[in-house]
Amino acid sequence: MVLLRRQILPVLAWVALALVLRWAVVEPRWIPSGSMLPSLQLQDRVLVEKLRARLHRPLPVGTVVVFRPPPALLEAGYDPNAALIKRVVAQAGDRIEVRQGVLWRNGSPAPIDWSAEPMDYSLAPLTVPPDHLMVLGDNRNASLDSHLWGPLPRDAVIGTAVLRYWPANRMGWLRLSAMGHPPGGPEELG
Repeated sequence: MVLLRRQILPVLAWVALALVLRWAVVEPRWIPSGSMLPSLQLQDRVLVEKLRARLHRPLPVGTVVVFRPPPALLEAGYDPNAALIKRVVAQAGDRIEVRQGVLWRNGSPAPIDWSAEPMDYSLAPLTVPPDHLMVLGDNRNASLDSHLWGPLPRDAVIGTAVLRYWPANRMGWLRLSAMGHPPGGPEELG
């Protein structure tokens, strides 16, 4: 009996720790659609860290977020247990619009908008409300995102995608700029 306890208790402790980490800190997700092409490919596997969202830390422009469907999608019959992945293109208080295929933020073209190609739609100017984010897929012309259903409530965010772990030949950190500049500068997110 003592030997059994010595073997089972450590295993149970590790299982409990793994479950707590997955629930509160980090969890694996896979990419089910092409809405984030070319940045994330179909079937890529990513790790999503949840602490930033749980602690209400800022989610800078450029951050890739995983979130629960917003109310507009739930009203349209979207699965409430689904998770979506998009990129933050504007924060609360930012004025955003799309005109002539270009993303504009606060009266200027976004220095980098991560778009796969020019957008084939327009978005009338709007100011992102408090406690909301504007999120768009990198494959803007094939993404069910904020240009269709509006700003995302901040409390719908599950976490931020930080690491692609599969496929192995593309494994690496999803290091994105906090201010819309290419990765590599001092403002890089980890």
